[in-house]
Order: sequence, then structure tokens, then C-alpha cells
Amino acid sequence: MQISLLFPGQGSQFVGMGADLFEARPDLLVDVADKVLGWSLRDICLNGPGEALLATDKAQPALYALSYVLWEAVSVRISPATAAGHSLGEYTALAAAGVFSFEDGLRLVMERGRAMEQAATLEASGMSALIGADQAQAEAVASHRRQEGGRVWVANLNAPGQIVVAGATDDMRWVGEHVKEFGIRRAIPLSVAGAFHTPMMATAQEALGGALRTVKMQPASFDVWANVSAAPVIDVVVSLEAQMTSPVRFVETLQGIAKNESTVFLHIGPGDATAGMAKRAVPGAPVFTLNSLDQIDEVVANIELLGTMVPSEETS
Repeated sequence: MQISLLFPGQGSQFVGMGADLFEARPDLLVDVADKVLGWSLRDICLNGPGEALLATDKAQPALYALSYVLWEAVSVRISPATAAGHSLGEYTALAAAGVFSFEDGLRLVMERGRAMEQAATLEASGMSALIGADQAQAEAVASHRRQEGGRVWVANLNAPGQIVVAGATDDMRWVGEHVKEFGIRRAIPLSVAGAFHTPMMATAQEALGGALRTVKMQPASFDVWANVSAAPVIDVVVSLEAQMTSPVRFVETLQGIAKNESTVFLHIGPGDATAGMAKRAVPGAPVFTLNSLDQIDEVVANIELLGTMVPSEETS
């Protein structure tokens, strides 16, 4: 049996998340986090307001920190073979694999969030989920609009039927009005402040590149799959830089990992977004969700029980 960790990205945050984690690990989530960030992670996670926690520069450090601490708590009980993270979650996956320290990762995520927030202020832009679209249909919409002089790109390939496009506000309005012409049921605007994972994040990519080159990287203790390549990361800096302006190929990542037929997926962190993606991308694969410390015993027991039901290579 192969355990594959999944870490959530922006959008999974909510006010009140991580109360048990702040209680258990104030050394990381209060002492280290507040020193690095310059603001109280605990206060904004537990008290909000919700509008503040929605901000890219707040949501990303919060999700990274809470997911990492939850991973650290369960890491003494399981031995993963692979990991992947959705967008921001790729940083958590790399930290979990020991590529960089918790503190260095938090600094990178802070810089990433700031850079994305700043890039989004340069021009009004946004993202929309295409309901009932496959990749070919989504690419056709984006390509057609670009041929007309617009700016729309496929930004997230999350799971079958879960595709997100992004671009300038006027172009996203056009998408909403014309998707039915491409056989797509509708487009739902997302509550995000910019066209993430598109060329409109070029200035953020440049800023992040400088920060990445200041961090000491170590070999990963297990494979971490990159959003950009849908394959295990080879060059961390190149991969994370490219991620800023390239689509998140998460469905390919999940299906690639699951080529090992005994793969078990474990979502670690707030929400259950990556667990839902795994269920849709790899039907029938065992998927577990770990949101809090008090779930660890049950989740680990269920994974271990599943392991006794999977034939070993010697007996299969």
C-alpha cells in the first residue's frame, strides 16, 4: 500500500480553523509564525474577520502553517511514498518532504501571497469555474477569446468536470455570456482577487523567483509531484516559479500517482477540497481526510486496516 499526501490550496480557509493546532503547537504557530509574518496568525485564523482571511496574503500563510503542523503530528504514525499539493499546497508538500524548513516555507508563502496580491492590483481580473466542461472545451473557450484579442487561459485542471479559467475582468464577463456556445453549461465566478496561474501573474513570478533563490533546499524524503509537470519535482525553484503563470495540472497528478493501484490518498489540512478532487479523478481509490488532531487515531487505524486488505507483492 502506498500513502499519498494531499495538501489544500487557497479557498479552503475559514474563520475558526486550527484551534486545536494553536493549542498544541504555539511554538510554531504563534512564536515562529508571528515573528515571520509580522501579524498574529492565531488571531486572524480564530477571529477573522472573514474578509481578511480571504485575502491572498493572509489565506496562504494560514493554510500552509496549519496543514504543516497537522502533517507533523501524524508523521510519526505514517510513512508516505508521495505527496502533492494544490497550488499553494505544493509548498506544504515540499516542507513535509523536508525540502525546506517550516520557517523558510512560511517566508516563501508570505512572499508568494504578497506578490500575487500586488500583481492582482495592476489590472482587474478574476477566475471562473466551468460547469460541465472538459479540457478540450475549456481550451477552446480560452483560445477563441485570445484570438479576438482577449486574455483568458485555463488555470486549473482539478478533476473531471472541475476546470477553472482566468483572465481580465471584461474577458471573464465574456466567458460567462458565451460558454454555452462551446457546449458548457455555465461559468461560475470565483471569489478570488486575480487571474492566478496565468501570464497575468508575471510580475509575481519575478518577485517570487528572487525569494526562492535565497532558500537552502534539501533532497526530498519522498516524491513531491509538481503542479506544472504533473510529475515528481526535479528542480524545485524552476517548478515553483513556473507554477505562478502555468495551469495547475492536478487531475493528471492524481491519476499519475494512482498508477500504483494500491495508492491511498490522505488530505491533510482545512477543508476537504483535494479529497473531493481525488475521488472524482480516481474513482474507487481510498481517500481519507485529516482536519484535526483528534482525528489522527481513527484515520491511521482506517489506513492500517485497509493495508491488511491489500495483497503484498509476495502474495499477489
